[in-house]
Amino acid sequence: MSNETLPFVRPAAIAERHFSTVIIGAGINGVGVFRDLCLQGVDCLIVDKGDFSAGASSAPSRMIHGGLRYLESGSFSLVAEATRERNRLLRNAPHLVQPLETVVPLSSFSGGLMSSALKFFGRTPPPRTRGLLAVAAGLRLYDLLGRRQRVMPTHRIRRVPPADRRLFRAAVRWTATFFDAWISHPEWLVLELIGDACRDQPRSAAANHCRLVGCAGNILTLRDALTGALVQVTADTVVNATGAWLDRSASVLGGADARVTSRVMGTKGSHLVLDHPALRDALEGRMAYFEAVDGRVCIVYPFLDRVLVGSTDIPVDDPDQIATEPAEVDYLLEVLGEVFPNLAFGRGDVVYTYVGVRPLARSDADQPGQISRDHSVVVDAPDATRDIPVVGLVGGKWTTFRALAEEATDEVLRLLGRARNASTAALAIGGGAALPVDASSIEDFLDRVVASSGLGRARAQALLRRYGAKALPLAPRLAAAGDVPLLHAPDHSVAEIRYLCRETGVLHLDDLVMRRTLLAIRGMVTDAALAEMAAVAADALGWDAARQHQELQACATALRERHGVRLAPVPPPSRAAASSFNASLTNRSALGQS
Repeated sequence: MSNETLPFVRPAAIAERHFSTVIIGAGINGVGVFRDLCLQGVDCLIVDKGDFSAGASSAPSRMIHGGLRYLESGSFSLVAEATRERNRLLRNAPHLVQPLETVVPLSSFSGGLMSSALKFFGRTPPPRTRGLLAVAAGLRLYDLLGRRQRVMPTHRIRRVPPADRRLFRAAVRWTATFFDAWISHPEWLVLELIGDACRDQPRSAAANHCRLVGCAGNILTLRDALTGALVQVTADTVVNATGAWLDRSASVLGGADARVTSRVMGTKGSHLVLDHPALRDALEGRMAYFEAVDGRVCIVYPFLDRVLVGSTDIPVDDPDQIATEPAEVDYLLEVLGEVFPNLAFGRGDVVYTYVGVRPLARSDADQPGQISRDHSVVVDAPDATRDIPVVGLVGGKWTTFRALAEEATDEVLRLLGRARNASTAALAIGGGAALPVDASSIEDFLDRVVASSGLGRARAQALLRRYGAKALPLAPRLAAAGDVPLLHAPDHSVAEIRYLCRETGVLHLDDLVMRRTLLAIRGMVTDAALAEMAAVAADALGWDAARQHQELQACATALRERHGVRLAPVPPPSRAAASSFNASLTNRSALGQS
């Protein structure tokens, strides 16, 4: 791993270069196109105005699913595609994507049949809970559409067992069970795709915190968000993969894009992460998939050592100005109380909130939930202002990123006059490559990690869960550096945080805390832990005391104001205190290496 060429660059390193394709937007869809094009040998540049996957791609329900509820609107092809892509991700990224048993509590026998029929024909029905017949019909069709490459059991329906009778409201008479999947760390999969892409095409590069500010002819002007410096690159084609920002990016690209009708609209989905051991234990590893009294479909499932709850579906105009509002927190907690009346829920249980904007194709549907989650690829031809075509990605969902990327890649290849020479359908991602899947082989693999590094078995298991097969080359590197646990976040070591800072494109502290690790979403960031990570990052990235304090203050503010993390305001810098803290950290690291 240490001998690999790092794909992450700053804008100055690519100034005046020419790329066959420049991709604007480094969320999951843009990165999917980047990986697919690089596999075909196309040299690409991908840039994002923020961090990699910092938009909607870091704020999904963390489900990899076929979209059971889309059957009501007749989106059969979307569900079939999504279930196939779910099955592929279970195979291609087994270190991050795992099966998720899902239970649907049912209270009525025939409820919702008329509502489902009205939705199928594009009408807006009154809220009505779906009953056993409607759900059973939907699950039979769901199993049928997901039969290709199936790796999980088909659905079953039974009378509610005693344990679930105590869990759900008293009116529940049956439960339907089916399987989808969940992803532990979607932001990491995005980084793995970038790494795989640049391995396949070393002339490609990725730059975060790099904003597109203009386009003329075949020249793209980019601004380094860190330094403010402007650089220019040239391209033969451009891919606009900016999701909910698609129309805004199109206006910057100019030319034909500026005159088209608005193509996307956004709806925000807010999620809560709870520290609620009683609910987590009662769910027994399953997701509960249910309807609120207003007809909104909600989910709740164990997420590592927490419980994840989602989500709302609210139209928004400006994707840059979103937050989880207090009313949304109250709504989701109230819904939990309705479904699980024997458990108590309050704001004190919430350790993290997050919100993303779904990039949906513009629609005049009455309700946000009725808007199609399907995707399309559009091409805006060159004109007098811009000499190069722009391929736009409209809509889409996390699960189907590979299929959308394949469609967009084929369009780019056509424009470049090149042919596809490989498919991503069966291609393992990052640490999913060469990773054993059966229990005995996993144990053998752990033995190799322990033997090669000298780390304890529990630590080797933690690295395996995070990095998959790449834990094997990474573990000895961390061991050689001491692998001293952080004092206030002992799940990670000083050496691991330094590795993440130096080799995964970290520019800001929130890149590290919120996206390179799961510490924030798991509610494990305290004032002390944040200060400790800021000190490690400062040492790894060469920040001076002023920059370290600035990063600490900005990250703490974002966690407190945008994610509901209970942190104190960062006090003014104290040079003596900072020096003492950093010296202590250095001494601990040195002791670990001795």
